[in-house]
Amino acid sequence: MSDNNEYLAKRQLKSGTAGWILLAGLGVSYVISGDFAGWNFGIAEAGWGGFAIAAMLMAVMYLSLVLSLAEMSAAIPTAGGGYSFARQAMGPAGGYLTGLAVLIEYALAPAAIVIFIGSAVQELLGFNGPWVYALFYLVFVGIHLAGVGEALKVMMVISGLAVLAIIATAVVLVANFDASKLYDVAVTDAAGASELLPLGWYGVWAALPFAMWLFLAVEGVPLAAEEAKNPAKDVPKGIIGAMIFLLFTALLVVVLVPGVGGAAAMGASAVPLVDALKVTGNDSLATVVNILGLAGLVASFFSIIYGYSRLVFALSRAGYLPRSLSITTSRKVPARALIVPAIFGFIASLSGEGDLMLAMAVVGATVSYALMALSHILLRIKQPNLARPYKTPGGVFTSGLALVLSLIALTGVYAFDPRAFIFTMGLFVIGAAYYFGYSSKRLVAKSADEEFAMLAAAESDLSLAN
Repeated sequence: MSDNNEYLAKRQLKSGTAGWILLAGLGVSYVISGDFAGWNFGIAEAGWGGFAIAAMLMAVMYLSLVLSLAEMSAAIPTAGGGYSFARQAMGPAGGYLTGLAVLIEYALAPAAIVIFIGSAVQELLGFNGPWVYALFYLVFVGIHLAGVGEALKVMMVISGLAVLAIIATAVVLVANFDASKLYDVAVTDAAGASELLPLGWYGVWAALPFAMWLFLAVEGVPLAAEEAKNPAKDVPKGIIGAMIFLLFTALLVVVLVPGVGGAAAMGASAVPLVDALKVTGNDSLATVVNILGLAGLVASFFSIIYGYSRLVFALSRAGYLPRSLSITTSRKVPARALIVPAIFGFIASLSGEGDLMLAMAVVGATVSYALMALSHILLRIKQPNLARPYKTPGGVFTSGLALVLSLIALTGVYAFDPRAFIFTMGLFVIGAAYYFGYSSKRLVAKSADEEFAMLAAAESDLSLAN
């Protein structure tokens, strides 16, 4: 076996583990906590009508992005997801910067979520703090270390409980829906203000980051491509299936929760589904949903850990990050790629500023969306003959729409919290300095195609050896 093949043979994931249903479950799991809380603060920024417009814009952005990613993931089925697509379209620097943007999103989101988990534990059991954060990191990183098949099955069960809570809530709320409650936010004197847009058009802009919380991280499904049974078919079906389901759950919570609990009250609620149920007098169900809301947080925490480990694995295997991070265990699990970011995430969680880290994660996300959408456009132009088992409806128009909306969403973070924007740009500068000053000279392959060829040769040699 050549040195390159020997290097890659130590960095193999377990293929054939996940079919499209598991992948769709992964996509839902990434996002499901966003249905329970976080999105509703956008109502405080824009009123219900303004937030509904923001949510529709972000739904179009994510659907356009997902359809673009479906094409690229079928054509380039590797664990790097958006990083791999950008590398093929824009070269090593473009690939790294896209991967860095996703890494910022996926490293900070679990730190924010574990703080929210701590608050839920405080509400239910009466204690909170660093030991709670450490416990959740240890338990769920440990489950991932046991193997990807086991991890994805556990994730499906947890996500299923969270979805059950949303459906049960919707069934109760639909019988108590009152459309007048959607418009109980006082009209201000802001530009363009009306009963529909009580805080004007600026409010719609500032609400975009909260609308993203209804779909944030669904783009992580292609990170599981190397572990799919049939990547060319399973990944597109999985990510599109997840997106369609998330559109359905988003519609349920955005319309029914404020339509029962009142837009003004829900815009300030830490647990909007629970508070809306209490308005109906269903306190017992509210308690159950409160508990299952914790399952939703855990599902997203658990699955995003999976996502960041596969991204770190891919960046490390290519030489962008320290190569030792991509070594896999006998179970073909990237243990160091799971553990090292978890340590950084735990340290970040000690700040207690979940909202700030969440906003920073959104900045990383929107930058990555713009770069991934641009990758789709460039691949269509530069590599028209690339084998595409699935093709994006609308072609570059669809990815162009995702590109424009992602840039608008990026500015929305600045409108909401300039600190998050500035701090995240600082992380980009540090990450870029690392690449241009160090790792760009130590890449494993000169191009994405060369790396894929090396990987295929290593897999072939390993199969012959077995």
